[in-house]
Amino acid sequence: MSEMLDKAIELYQKGEYKEAIDSFSSVLEHEEDNAEIYNNIGLAYAKLGEFENAEKAYTKSIKLNPEIPQTYINLSDLYYKHGDLSGAIGVLERGSYEMTDNYVIAHLLARVYIEDSRYDMAICELEKILDAQPENYDAYYDMGRVQFELGNYEDAISNFENVIEYKENNEFLYYYLAQAYEANNEIGKAISNYLKANAVNTKFPMPYKKLGILFLAKEEYADAMEFFTDYIKLDIPEEERNSVNTLIERIKAKL
Repeated sequence: MSEMLDKAIELYQKGEYKEAIDSFSSVLEHEEDNAEIYNNIGLAYAKLGEFENAEKAYTKSIKLNPEIPQTYINLSDLYYKHGDLSGAIGVLERGSYEMTDNYVIAHLLARVYIEDSRYDMAICELEKILDAQPENYDAYYDMGRVQFELGNYEDAISNFENVIEYKENNEFLYYYLAQAYEANNEIGKAISNYLKANAVNTKFPMPYKKLGILFLAKEEYADAMEFFTDYIKLDIPEEERNSVNTLIERIKAKL
């Protein structure tokens, strides 16, 4: 039996998904209630793009053993990739109910809540995680995103600042922190953090545009033109590039 399972896993790892399904199915002839095998079959069907078969296999796995976290994660990912946020949420909610102490599922659930604009529910999940894991900096990061979306900019800043010390090379973190400072009308700190985002990743376009806009508002035209010029050199849509080029020409007229 072990050899049959090893062969099935090997076929899956080689990308031979149909053959892997056949091999996993052969294992089921001897272990028909093996939930992990159904999960593996679901993975293989998902790789083949066979949504319904993958869904059936994952659902069977959960029915046989409702305490395998990865099956909930895999099924929710299947729904998510097909644009079914409600389906993904439903699966993760059940997983969270079955395994109340599984904070990986809770965090995934919070993130899908955020994407579905269910911010209050996301906050509940994130608070639960942080109560149990006060050094979970990914949860602070997501809490900052939620508070920003709710317009609670000081709370967003506080959560992002909690993460900076431990993820100082994350350009998105500096960018979101800068946005929160900007929304809170702390322009100097916003500029400082947009610059830090640029320093971490010189190919990240949005901080350049934001800096250009802020310096333009301050009537510091030379600095504004510098950042807009850097911005249009990056990978941005052609229509956007043309629009910013027009703006640069207008700024030149002011110098």
